[in-house]
Amino acid sequence: MSDYIIATSSTSDLPRTYLEAHDIPFICYSYTVGDRLFQDDCREESREEVYKGMRAGDLLKTSMINEFAYYDFFKELLDTGKNVIFLDMSEKMSVSYVNSKTAAEKIRPEYPQQQLYVMDTRCISGGLGTLVDNMVRRKEAGMSFEEVVAWGEANKLKIAHRFTVDDLNYLKAGGRVSNASALVGSILDIKPVLYVPDVGTLDVVQKVRGRKRALRAIVDGILHDLESADTKGLEMHILHADCAADAQFVKESVEKAHPDMGNVTITSLGVVIGAHCGPGLLAVFYLCGGRQPK
Repeated sequence: MSDYIIATSSTSDLPRTYLEAHDIPFICYSYTVGDRLFQDDCREESREEVYKGMRAGDLLKTSMINEFAYYDFFKELLDTGKNVIFLDMSEKMSVSYVNSKTAAEKIRPEYPQQQLYVMDTRCISGGLGTLVDNMVRRKEAGMSFEEVVAWGEANKLKIAHRFTVDDLNYLKAGGRVSNASALVGSILDIKPVLYVPDVGTLDVVQKVRGRKRALRAIVDGILHDLESADTKGLEMHILHADCAADAQFVKESVEKAHPDMGNVTITSLGVVIGAHCGPGLLAVFYLCGGRQPK
């Protein structure tokens, strides 16, 4: 086994069971519900409880990870004597990435014989999880530190991210749509379709009327991406915020079009992205030829 560590953050939205099975250390973002502080522990039951509470009216706030928390996290990893690759969400989506880079720059001189690589993944949520999973698999297959880093840099922009949300008020609270747009959108039942382009932002690329059309737009986008791809064995990850039936619809639609697909997983979306987009968010992630919003 190659002697280095791949670590990530809770915003990779990987299940806790997966992280533990593959010995992947992760640093937790935090969130508050009312005046109660919680750690994003990546447990399925925690995610389900959060979305249940949000549907009942709970308001969540999330917090970035500060430089000192990253420093302590990196120190614990480097104290093992191993090199470290760290993967967090896109710089464009969180100041936390800048804090992780600052912490890395400060701690590297203390470990001159080791490497600490902090990647701007340009990914979020399950897209980050897809990148982590693929890099971990290559590590477990015997690839070196340098080979895995090179694979990640060469392929991170080939991970497609497709989202839709059910309630525009969450995007309004995060500044992604105006008050007027949220009001009109709610009245007209407008559902945005979102995408992560190469720069690593989360952009509204299409607006449709009704949830069914939004789900269909997600499926159409996926099929567009896979039109000329070799889908045999291709894995796909569907994450949802308390909308399992919609996730199943997308899964069955893609599998019907590409019966040779590999495993298509369905899990609950992590709390941090869910807090900003609300219950009903559905997201799909997979490797393809390159990001191309449709």
